[in-house]
Amino acid sequence: MNEDGTILRLLQARDEQAVVLAERRYGRLCRSVAYRILGDIQDADECVNDAMMKLWQSVPPAQPRSLTAYLSGITRNLALDRLSARNAGKRGGAGHPAALDELAAVPAASDSPEDRLGAIALQEAMTRFLRALPKDARMVFLARYYAMLPIREIAEQHGVTAGQVQMSLKRTKEKLRIYLKKEGLL
Repeated sequence: MNEDGTILRLLQARDEQAVVLAERRYGRLCRSVAYRILGDIQDADECVNDAMMKLWQSVPPAQPRSLTAYLSGITRNLALDRLSARNAGKRGGAGHPAALDELAAVPAASDSPEDRLGAIALQEAMTRFLRALPKDARMVFLARYYAMLPIREIAEQHGVTAGQVQMSLKRTKEKLRIYLKKEGLL
């Protein structure tokens, strides 16, 4: 059984060793995700701790297919929540990642059941949209809007100019806007 399988089995058995193994295997990744959003190592560490607690609380009943995606998603959401709380009283949301501003056209969810169902529909539509993109465009889009990497860093990773990254993002966002309209989500 691989390490992820072991962690999931231990979580199902409610063995606290699962959290220790998850932290050892995914702590660095989660810390990196949180730090990119928050820009503060202490806040990032707290997000990792919260993510491990949320993992413990959610599995079971959740049965993630990919612990990498599951934990990084939890961490990302926790970091975004922390950032929102931190900037709630600040005019202009200082420190708010520019990547989030670029996706302002995508609707935000609230806590009502209707909004949760809408968020699920949006997530499923986004998954279909991203799978249909060419690999390079998908990777650039995810690097910017999921990992929140700076455009310059994305360009370096892909061996292209910052302008090419910006153009790819612009085109992909326009395709996404059209797709979400077609799906009735915008």
